[in-house]
Amino acid sequence: MATQTLTGLLKHVANEFPDRRALSVSGKLDLTHARLDELVERAAARLTSAGIKPGDVVALTFPNTVEFVVMFLAVIRARATAAPLNAAYTAEEFEFYLSDSESKLLLTSRDGNTAAESAASKLQIRHATADLSVQDSELALSLPPSESGANSLDQVVNQPSDGALFLHTSGTTSRPKGVPLTQLNLASSVQNIKSVYKLTESDSTVIVLPLFHVHGLLAGLLSSLAAGAAVTLPAAGRFSASTFWQDMLKYNATWYTAVPTIHQIILDRHVSTPEQVYPKLRFIRSCSASLAPAIMARLEEAFGAPVLEAYAMTEATHLMSSNPLPEDGPHKPGSVGKPVGQEMAILNENGEIQGPNSNGEVCIRGPNVTKGYKNNPNANKSGFLFGWFHTGDLGYFDSDGYLHLVGRIKELVNRGGEKISPIEVDSILLSHPDIAQAVCFAVPDEKYGEEINCAIIPREGSKIDEAEVQSFCKKNLAAFKVPKKVFITDDVPKTASGKIQRRIVAEHFLSS
Repeated sequence: MATQTLTGLLKHVANEFPDRRALSVSGKLDLTHARLDELVERAAARLTSAGIKPGDVVALTFPNTVEFVVMFLAVIRARATAAPLNAAYTAEEFEFYLSDSESKLLLTSRDGNTAAESAASKLQIRHATADLSVQDSELALSLPPSESGANSLDQVVNQPSDGALFLHTSGTTSRPKGVPLTQLNLASSVQNIKSVYKLTESDSTVIVLPLFHVHGLLAGLLSSLAAGAAVTLPAAGRFSASTFWQDMLKYNATWYTAVPTIHQIILDRHVSTPEQVYPKLRFIRSCSASLAPAIMARLEEAFGAPVLEAYAMTEATHLMSSNPLPEDGPHKPGSVGKPVGQEMAILNENGEIQGPNSNGEVCIRGPNVTKGYKNNPNANKSGFLFGWFHTGDLGYFDSDGYLHLVGRIKELVNRGGEKISPIEVDSILLSHPDIAQAVCFAVPDEKYGEEINCAIIPREGSKIDEAEVQSFCKKNLAAFKVPKKVFITDDVPKTASGKIQRRIVAEHFLSS
């Protein structure tokens, strides 16, 4: 049973590697696995004595801090469901998320969060703060015990079916959908991530992604902790390019995971202000958006480590497929690797499995997959057909069993019946030496129904113009795939997790 709950896996690690470093805040504190377990148990006991019951949803909005990690794990240990939220939301957004998740309690840092507190107050949701000022102190939690008598944590036994995590999808096509995930979902995903990257107690990473998002939370934090490995949080509570390599060296990091946008920031800094020495990494991982082969090649050359691209989504509790470590097979630029720990198939519209090199919808099933969206029968009906979960992504398996993504079904550009994959055009643009970032998107067109446009961010000091971009595309793409209009900009809108959403980019440039 213990291996079927995240809580059980972490308990096992605290017993097996009690004195190994589990969690550091750069330059501020270090916690061992045993100490982290002790802090989690005490905080969970406080939650139960304050009246938090199994199944209750507790919202957390923090920077990437030790308090977030302890309270997140404590909520789950108390058999409640953790709902991490982006601290940058507006009061209206907090109101939607707190209300949609039916949260019973809002947890913040000691400094609080005005927008979140105002939304919680409006919805009559309790608010409490958590603070751990020094590593040997107790975590201060501003929660009075419940009047109905204290519930004891000793009687709280975690079950695989317990709701543990509640997240919302990025909402690329519609209002964000609520995704409930269980202890079993979390335990399965963490074990899949551990196995494919061979994470052990000897590994160490620095978290660069926000922990309110499934990528940083599952791949960076929880998989490391469940492997007995070590995690470092940047002192600023978020990614900082100027301290990243110092932290990686200081804490003997062996790998890191990031979205392509952050890899590009790290690369740009390497070009402008290189470090004197870089750590010897086992691998670098990229996920959450497609990584252009040109960027992969530059990363590998700059940092001397294999770059493994993976494919993931919230509904699968993150990981679905990944390129293997070098000892387990080649990693292919432009591919998101092989399925990890779950069944995966390419289906046509009739639910029939397609053979190699045939496009269709990527579908999955396995113990890491959510049982369904919250209060959303329409999304559940279309998302779970023929006994599979439908990702909404179009792709194919090559003859070696590696998955290649063609694009979101709803994001393909339909130019007079010709389907254009924006990922393919992005990839060509990013191979140009003067282009730092690029994103292609569909725009309405009277003649063809849809046309393709793109937005590019030039490299520093570059004088690239629209004519040069189009001429480069004409040399490398079929004529119908060449972007009709090129927007040259210094920024493109992204989600909080660093994901570029084509729909939002299109709206931004077409309205400006």
